[in-house]
Amino acid sequence: MLYGEGAFSRCRSLYHVWGGTIRAVVYKGPEKVAVEEVDDPKIEHPADAIIRLTSTAICGSDLHMYEGRTVEKPGKILGHEPLGVIEEVGSAVYSYKKGDRVVVNFNVACGHCMNCVMGFPSACLTIRSETAGGAFGYAKMGKYAGAQAEKLRVPFADFNCTKLPGKPNDKWEHDFVMLADIFPTGFFATKLAFVMPGFPVAVFGAGPVGLLAAYSAILQGAGQVFVVDHIPERLKLAKSIGAIPIDFTMSDPVAQIEALRAEFSVVDTLLPGEEKIESLMSSISKLAGSAGIQLDVDRSDPVKVIQALRAVNPMVAQSLLPGEEKMKGVMSGIDAVGYQALDRDDPSRENPTQVISDLVRLINPTGHLALIGVYTADDPGAANAHARKGEFMLPLGELWEKGMTVGTGQTPVKNFIILLRDLIIAGKANPGFIVSHRISFDEVPDAYRKFARREGGYTKVIIDPAK
Repeated sequence: MLYGEGAFSRCRSLYHVWGGTIRAVVYKGPEKVAVEEVDDPKIEHPADAIIRLTSTAICGSDLHMYEGRTVEKPGKILGHEPLGVIEEVGSAVYSYKKGDRVVVNFNVACGHCMNCVMGFPSACLTIRSETAGGAFGYAKMGKYAGAQAEKLRVPFADFNCTKLPGKPNDKWEHDFVMLADIFPTGFFATKLAFVMPGFPVAVFGAGPVGLLAAYSAILQGAGQVFVVDHIPERLKLAKSIGAIPIDFTMSDPVAQIEALRAEFSVVDTLLPGEEKIESLMSSISKLAGSAGIQLDVDRSDPVKVIQALRAVNPMVAQSLLPGEEKMKGVMSGIDAVGYQALDRDDPSRENPTQVISDLVRLINPTGHLALIGVYTADDPGAANAHARKGEFMLPLGELWEKGMTVGTGQTPVKNFIILLRDLIIAGKANPGFIVSHRISFDEVPDAYRKFARREGGYTKVIIDPAK
């Protein structure tokens, strides 16, 4: 019998005792969430733990549900990024005790099935009956209550929890909550894209996952790391970590790019509104032309901008053997946007394959494409019948001719969480730099609304259950 949804009913009768209530964020329908009183979670199986949360995040994936772009029905508790302190453990939990500080992977997994043992806890075979894989608080991923709450029941706590040092609300609070999902997801994207030291990388999408994918590439010694988006605050964050921001909506895309500081092979960029934009346009256009790349200053094409940046770098050009000028793109491309990508020519509408098409053009022959952005087979809000079933026209011919690899899928968080935790502890990584807001439960409905509209610099929102 499977563990997650309905199994072990005899154990539940022994362990489940109804108590008080807690506050939680509940999905009420498209563009509607509410903070409600729900039943206090209890131990339902000896392998469970109850966590009192100190931080829990709103994820970009939650917005798919909020916007009605999934098949989830109203009533689900949302959230899958929990950080907190263990309040109670079942009798079969042997690695943790009351008072331990832990982060919980967003994947719900047993840890002992064939897929878990092979390193794919994201496709756990026992956690729900319909198909492989489960998650907290998400559509089509099981009936598990979400983590945007004061408390959370964690099945198979020995496997799904990771122990942390320190105390709640210390200097690591925002860094550690990133371990539940988006830091491992960004890191996993670099593995799918075969990011290697020195090689160029392009990340499309400067949301939390895109930024942490770029950050992970930089941590691993990637060469130039380009980040493509259109939201100024997010592009500034990309620039702050050493990435090269590309605004795909600028009428003059070359205006955001400053010429190479020749002898150092370092590219600087200009964001909208910064000084000297006009004076750079002509010189950058000429440099691009000398490299055989024609840039249309009336229409942004981030692929051509990135190719130009690579081609006009004299240190790159001087190191090429005959024929290697064909490798003017990047070796690793990451789609951190997914099926709600915007159309470059008309950003007011969606074009679900825009990012994939751009990356297939940009990635060099023998390069690697990672699709870490969400693509779903059930999208009620899609523009046509095919898109509603997750069926899209893709540039498969060009992808095949280039001999590219493609990697995709849900992140197996447990595979990376300890490595990334120790980078944080060692002071080598601080993924919490993306946090823009820390809010109370009372502010959640407004935060969802603003985050969905990308208003007011909303990059990553953390809910503080104690506020």
